[in-house]
Amino acid sequence: MKGEQIGLFEKYLSLWVILCIIMGVAVGYYIPAFPRFLNRLQYAQVSLPVAVLIWLMIYPMMLRIDFSSILRATRELRGLTVTCGTNWLIKPFTMYIISSFFLLGVFSQLIPPELGREYLAGAVLLGAAPCTAMVFVWSSLTRGDPAYTLVQVAVNDLILVFAYAPIVAFLLGIGDIRVPYDTLILSVVLFVVIPLTAGYLTRRRLLSTRGPEYFQEFLAKFENVTITGLLLTLIIIFSFQGSVIIQNPLHIGLIAVPLIIQTFLIFTLAYLWARAWRLRHSVAAPAAMIGASNFFELAVAVAISLFGLNSGAALAAVVGVLVEVPVMLTLVRIANATRNKFPQE
Repeated sequence: MKGEQIGLFEKYLSLWVILCIIMGVAVGYYIPAFPRFLNRLQYAQVSLPVAVLIWLMIYPMMLRIDFSSILRATRELRGLTVTCGTNWLIKPFTMYIISSFFLLGVFSQLIPPELGREYLAGAVLLGAAPCTAMVFVWSSLTRGDPAYTLVQVAVNDLILVFAYAPIVAFLLGIGDIRVPYDTLILSVVLFVVIPLTAGYLTRRRLLSTRGPEYFQEFLAKFENVTITGLLLTLIIIFSFQGSVIIQNPLHIGLIAVPLIIQTFLIFTLAYLWARAWRLRHSVAAPAAMIGASNFFELAVAVAISLFGLNSGAALAAVVGVLVEVPVMLTLVRIANATRNKFPQE
């Protein structure tokens, strides 16, 4: 993304999310026939309306990824080491530990054990998926190197294809949460591999036949499609969650606690690691932002596929969306305030 100003839609994403939560809960509570009707539109336990919306969320992101840029990463391998090491060797496991501590321990008197395990599953699905879209906004706001941010995202996406399913299956197994491995792999294929391939082929085709200017115009058509798809998905999810939310409104805040702590922890670890290695701030800030932020679109999609629209896992993944923007904007301010702690560009 170009420029250094976050768009109005993105800036107030948490507000739109809250409004969609209210709308979804109201629909589910006052018009129960609506979620019952949507529940019939399934194939192989996948909600067809939600699948379409999730594709609308993920496909535009994949269009932006230039995998040829990975070749340029050899210029600054330490930045890639920071982001990949944090995202894949630390983040999923700290998310599991922190979420287990709160959801199954500290809050055990407020959250039933079975529901707590579902919330933990949603948190794990978030923790194993580093950001691929909004990170371009955070990078821009911290004056990050856009080319190198693209490299970092591209490399993480390639790792995601192969590492997401095994890590999630391992951590959910530790938590005694039974997940069919084939269903998890199918979810990754549906919501990562296929849109990633479609985005790559579309990008390559348009650039070779129509040129970069037309491709940028094509991208502009999807400007708000991702967030619109997300908000519509939230309305559907919360129409299924209506009675649960009304009976347990406190759960939203309880789920948010470990997610917020995890976000600050991962940012701090990656940011201090980058400072210890004396990386440029324009590389260090995006490297920390990728790990701190989550690919919540994927987490929501997989949670729905594995556990269902009305599951605690889907709810926990959605709470990740709710806290994302205000927390990340706070981290942007921290990164900008500490710019002078890093080597000059």
